[in-house]
Amino acid sequence: MSKYYLSIDIGASSGRHILSSIENGKLVLEEVYRFDNGMEEKDGHLTWNYKKLFSAIVAGMKECKKLGKIPVSVGIDTWGVDYALIDKDGEVIGDVYAYRDGRTEEPIKKVHSIIPFETLYERTGSQFQIYNTVYQLYADKLTGKLSGAERFLMMPDFFNYLLTGVMKNEFTNASTTGLMSAKTRDWDMETVKDLGLPEKLFVGLSDPATFVGRLKPEIAEEIGYDLNVVLPATHDTASAVIAVPETGTPLYISSGTWSLLGIESPVAISTPEALKENFTNEGGYNKSTRFLKNIMGLWMIQCVRREHEKKYSWGDYVTLAKAVKDFDSTVDVNDPAFLAPKSMIEAIGDYCRKTGQKAPETPGEIALCVYDSLAKCYAKAITTVENVTGYKFVTIHIVGGGCQNAYLNELTAKRTGRTVVAGPVEATAIGNAVAQLLYDGAVKSINEGKLLVKNSFDVETIG
Repeated sequence: MSKYYLSIDIGASSGRHILSSIENGKLVLEEVYRFDNGMEEKDGHLTWNYKKLFSAIVAGMKECKKLGKIPVSVGIDTWGVDYALIDKDGEVIGDVYAYRDGRTEEPIKKVHSIIPFETLYERTGSQFQIYNTVYQLYADKLTGKLSGAERFLMMPDFFNYLLTGVMKNEFTNASTTGLMSAKTRDWDMETVKDLGLPEKLFVGLSDPATFVGRLKPEIAEEIGYDLNVVLPATHDTASAVIAVPETGTPLYISSGTWSLLGIESPVAISTPEALKENFTNEGGYNKSTRFLKNIMGLWMIQCVRREHEKKYSWGDYVTLAKAVKDFDSTVDVNDPAFLAPKSMIEAIGDYCRKTGQKAPETPGEIALCVYDSLAKCYAKAITTVENVTGYKFVTIHIVGGGCQNAYLNELTAKRTGRTVVAGPVEATAIGNAVAQLLYDGAVKSINEGKLLVKNSFDVETIG
């Protein structure tokens, strides 16, 4: 009888429940539930509807029961930086803000007046992003929201708490906060104290592949079974990196709404050159460091598609882009103008005009501009990785949903001059499952887990 492990992977636009089992020496996946996600505007702020998300988590777990495939464990991963504040009664304080909300503009100035960013980077190795948790928490301090807080839980930690009643802060997601020491790989209490944040919020960190708890009785009764809630690498990119089907120090791009390009390093790299290029140091399995560049990713084409009222499919954009002749305008995809514009199409056009280039006019030109801009950004980031680390790469592993865009893969191979290996697609859910397999003893090491992934899923080679 098969043993099932449930990965719940929640992204900024959707989530899904994927069951994994080992059949004939291969990892087999089955998607059992999918649900929508998205930021909601409330009182002038962008927020997450965590109650709706938690209802979807429970609904998908019920689906396993209906199928007669009861998992032995479940792991939840999400995006990074966002969190919930918990009061002394275990209740959520106020709204859960979304990272694209603009509330950190003034707090950033105040934080940097206390700790210059160069010092902050030297301490934490965290790249500057306007939505980093450190700035969000300082915003909460300024509004008084922190005064009643006893704990803060990153989004997957928070959902684990709702499932089990147990509060744990997991290492890889904590590493996205800008409040973890690059040296100790624990909370940077010097920064916490300097900023006057409540020290009681920052308790010990738990590693992936560790036990959280069993379900609350009322949750177990509702879904019809109990199981172990286990920590995967709860930051989705950290889970995706586990699923890169190569041991050692491969170069990867985890491609989706964001593109995360980097390597796994045994130590954090917070040199002046890494600071200049705005590279970050985040946590991986077994306390490794994901030295990477956070690149805007397919968010841009997702926004364009919404503006076109979903008239075109993802495949249509590729077809239209490939048909374009004599258009070579590109943009810096990491420019703040593309973070949350009212119109992505206008933002792209404005950028091109300001930089003396032709603005794209047709859907095909817009798509080509986005895809080629991404490929150019990847090429620049790879050069930085090689210069800073001394490693040289001939292959790029692209994993995640974005690896299905064969045209973007072709442009990436062309712009970087390197071979692209695309796949697996469901990297985050796979990496989540591998952590559960490690906890269960079904695989004995991370390298054994990577070998299982390599033997289970087909990849495509370009270039």
